[in-house]
Amino acid sequence: MFPKVMKLSSQYYKFPIGVRGVVVPEAEKAEAETSRRLVGKDAADAGFFRALERHGIALNRPQIAAVRHFTGPVLTLAGAGSGKTSVLVCRTAYLLAVQNVRPQHILLMTFSKKAADEMRSRIRSLPVLDAQAANGVEARTFHSFCLQLLRGRGYNQSILGETGQKHVFLKRLMRELALQHDHEPETLLAQLSALKLRMADIGSLPETTSEEREQKLLFSRYEQWKKEQHKLDYDDLLLEAYRLLRSDEELLASLQRRFQFIMIDEFQDTNQVQYVLVQMLADKHRNLMVVGDDDQTIYSFNGARNDYILNFDHQYPGAETIVLHMNYRSTSTIVGLGNSIIRYNKQRKSKSLLAAKGKGVSPSYARLKSTQEEARLVADTIEAQAGEGKRPYGDFAVLFRTASSSRALVELLLTRQLPFTDFGDGQLFYDQWAVKPLLAHLRLVCDRRDFDAIEAMLPTLYVNREQAMAFIWNQDKQRAKKWPLIHLMDYPPMKEFQKDKLKERITLIKGLSGCKPAAAILQLRQAFYDQFLETSKRHEATEHKEGLRETLDEFAAAAAGYDTIEAFVQYIDDITDKHAARKREQKHELSRGAVSLMSIHKSKGLEFPVVFVIGASEGILPHSSALSADKHSDRASLQTGDNPLAEALEEERRLAYVAVTRAQEELYISSPASYRGKPAELSRFIRSAFASEPESGGSQEGETALAWLCTSDSCQVWQRIITYEDSMAESRDCPLCGSPMEQGSKLLPGRKS
Repeated sequence: MFPKVMKLSSQYYKFPIGVRGVVVPEAEKAEAETSRRLVGKDAADAGFFRALERHGIALNRPQIAAVRHFTGPVLTLAGAGSGKTSVLVCRTAYLLAVQNVRPQHILLMTFSKKAADEMRSRIRSLPVLDAQAANGVEARTFHSFCLQLLRGRGYNQSILGETGQKHVFLKRLMRELALQHDHEPETLLAQLSALKLRMADIGSLPETTSEEREQKLLFSRYEQWKKEQHKLDYDDLLLEAYRLLRSDEELLASLQRRFQFIMIDEFQDTNQVQYVLVQMLADKHRNLMVVGDDDQTIYSFNGARNDYILNFDHQYPGAETIVLHMNYRSTSTIVGLGNSIIRYNKQRKSKSLLAAKGKGVSPSYARLKSTQEEARLVADTIEAQAGEGKRPYGDFAVLFRTASSSRALVELLLTRQLPFTDFGDGQLFYDQWAVKPLLAHLRLVCDRRDFDAIEAMLPTLYVNREQAMAFIWNQDKQRAKKWPLIHLMDYPPMKEFQKDKLKERITLIKGLSGCKPAAAILQLRQAFYDQFLETSKRHEATEHKEGLRETLDEFAAAAAGYDTIEAFVQYIDDITDKHAARKREQKHELSRGAVSLMSIHKSKGLEFPVVFVIGASEGILPHSSALSADKHSDRASLQTGDNPLAEALEEERRLAYVAVTRAQEELYISSPASYRGKPAELSRFIRSAFASEPESGGSQEGETALAWLCTSDSCQVWQRIITYEDSMAESRDCPLCGSPMEQGSKLLPGRKS
């Protein structure tokens, strides 16, 4: 029998459903001693540390070691919440005040303007430095450093930072090439960025298929357009700086002489261009300190490479390694859960975080039947705590693996008018391009003369949207029809087979009248839409196709709660209006707290008093695209290893680790038992965190379901355990033979791609 779980509230429990152990993971207590005791009064640098202590900074043992490090390369492994910014700031001050390094000889680089500004501010605030020394240190982002370098050598191009401009040009270019329905600007820009950050030559891209030729043409024309407009994008800043340093040996030598001490923050996020730039700058003195956490490498799609940290000592033989392993952010049970999750990864530096805080409130777990129930529980919990005055809304953050899995919660928060800030693209689920054509068909069921809906569905008939719509408008003005779509029968470019398809489509839409919306969506997908997406050139990448399937399955799940298409469409219109109103309100809510909604990727580097991690189920986290990585080993993000599945799952586990370690005081993890219309087991990352020992291979090969098993030798009946209440039952009888059943697990059939 599985041990009984401890109930915390109506639906939250102290353990995940079906765990085999009863001990809540808890991190060991961190050493209490700080520089006050560790740096004696007789130490040569005692005055420096006493000044920091008077300023409220008392460093722990590994932090002191990192701050005191002087010459030679050093890898500083900074676990979540371990005070890495304090180390970088204090080491900068130590070099200036104790080692008498001149400020212009120090370069400190990070990834965000916010982080760079914070470091400059904190350096200036230290009492051991005068203003002139503090202001003389170069503390910049990679892009700012490269821009300054280029400007100094006469590069005067304007910076193309506005995504909208890029999209406008690409859309215009695709219309000119009659490719406007074959590619998405966002996807093209992401693919181009990935190529450039891997330092690939656009001119050398393959041209063996029509799709490859089209993509290469679009990339080349985009790059040519930037040159004509005298513009550089952010990727160009890195690449042009690299090319400049490669071609200008005198400039490189002067930078190498100047920057004798280089520190790199968030080193795990470094892409290939940035890594090469760092190597070039540090090559003369090799006084390079990199600070990062291999367990938080989650941006492989942006070119970040885990092996830059893992192989640092190979690149820099004799490099010292310092581990900042004391977590100041979270309670010991939250830190302990993070340790238990990440320990299964094999491609990592071995370490386990200690906790400076006490036990606090243990993480809470919920197993809900659906994402709708999950959303209701999260909203109820936030509303209750905020309503009772326990916490402001700004204390709460909800993290998710993909935007689709947050759809139900976003809509519920809108419906209840709870304040929230969406840190994604701000787009409502129903405005996604893949959803719009299906929704347009549903609208035509309700109103056959909905011209906006007609325009939205035209690409699925493989006709030019703008020209065909203009023809329909013109014909209908002359002779209105009940079904304006029928005007396309007289549209000159229409071939006979297209006319047949048009008739079939109108018949299909008519036949959906009276259908439930979820059934109507299924019919539309089976009749033509899935095939339309499958053959679209823009979605060749496996992860993109998987994302599309996920989006459409979620659309059907949203429709499942409605009996009529009319009611579902009306609901979407209401939610759209509420979403627009919410965006208007946010402009006037600068001082008002709001719940933060963001992807796990966006949350890295942040922390919140209370965190909800939703969608902790197989297929969501780990994501279905990762689970099928071994069947599609050409994934661009997994080019460096021999086992794509293992690599993909290790990155997914790092995502889970990042998610739970954002929480400072309270952590809620929920797992829907059904997702995309199919059963979804509790995430292996959460389940395995409670195992007494790591399972062989990280529990990656087979998946098991918690189940009631018939004890009769002649009966093979088993039933899934989905709810906590089900798992707490003492016994039950087999529905087939009447024999007693016992709790256990059932090996599931292998997944199919």
